[in-house]
Amino acid sequence: MKRIITGIILAMTMLVSACGQDKVNEVSIDYGTSQIYTKADMDEAIVLIKEKFEDFEGCELHNIRYATDECNSEENIAWMNDLEEGQNFTQCIVFLSDFHTPKDGGLTWEPDTEYKDWTWNLARAEGGEWHLVTWGYD
Repeated sequence: MKRIITGIILAMTMLVSACGQDKVNEVSIDYGTSQIYTKADMDEAIVLIKEKFEDFEGCELHNIRYATDECNSEENIAWMNDLEEGQNFTQCIVFLSDFHTPKDGGLTWEPDTEYKDWTWNLARAEGGEWHLVTWGYD
């Protein structure tokens, strides 16, 4: 009997985990137009955004869209290097997203609210791995 109950609990846990992940995996992606970054570059950054969004308990992510190449400015790169001491970032990329919060708002969010143009700032040394440096409203 204990085995059956343990099996049922394990199956339910996997199902619940998968449901939340599907909401993140099914999000609409707009790669926009970039003269700097390839789709593969963007996909690597988007993986980090999706991973972080999974921490937004009860929220539903609707879309992620590339901001513009203009965000890869010397000013933004310097700002991200200031935020992440010890790094020597040479590139940055910015995405925007829209998502909806749970009806009760959770611990952080306005209840049952659509957040628009939520900013995700990532940086890397050229050819290196992306780091999610900061997110939210700038």
